Amino acid sequence: MVQRPTLDEYFMEIARVVAKRSTCLRNQVGAVIVLDKRILSTGYNGAPRNLEHCLDIGCIRQQQNIASGTRHELCRAVHAEQNAIIQSALHGVSIENATLYCTHQPCVLCAKMIINSKIKRVVFSNHYPDDEAIRFFNKAGVEIVSFPVPSE
Repeated sequence: MVQRPTLDEYFMEIARVVAKRSTCLRNQVGAVIVLDKRILSTGYNGAPRNLEHCLDIGCIRQQQNIASGTRHELCRAVHAEQNAIIQSALHGVSIENATLYCTHQPCVLCAKMIINSKIKRVVFSNHYPDDEAIRFFNKAGVEIVSFPVPSE
């Protein structure tokens, strides 16, 4: 008998596929925004539109040995969560009350955008060294679910 994945498993797997489009050299991150079992938007991390990708010119954060979770302003990439939110806005799709599935825990900058977008639930697999984001989610009443990557 075939084991049917739960909805969280299903959408997290899609987020992992979305992450494969990432142009970041450090972390390939994918995000999927879902409402009522329907995908509203996706995003992955990479350089802004029409700018050179880190895959092509290198990573300033690696070159300067900047620790993960710090100095976000020095990164060329737009985060996956940000890109998913931006795509929904560009296409006039409301994401209010949606769930955001992400391969990595959002940083505090993304957490603020998620909160203001009225996303109600965030499901992520990989921990990110930014505890402030978790505090923001808790204070704002956003449900957060740590969803470990299944072992192969």
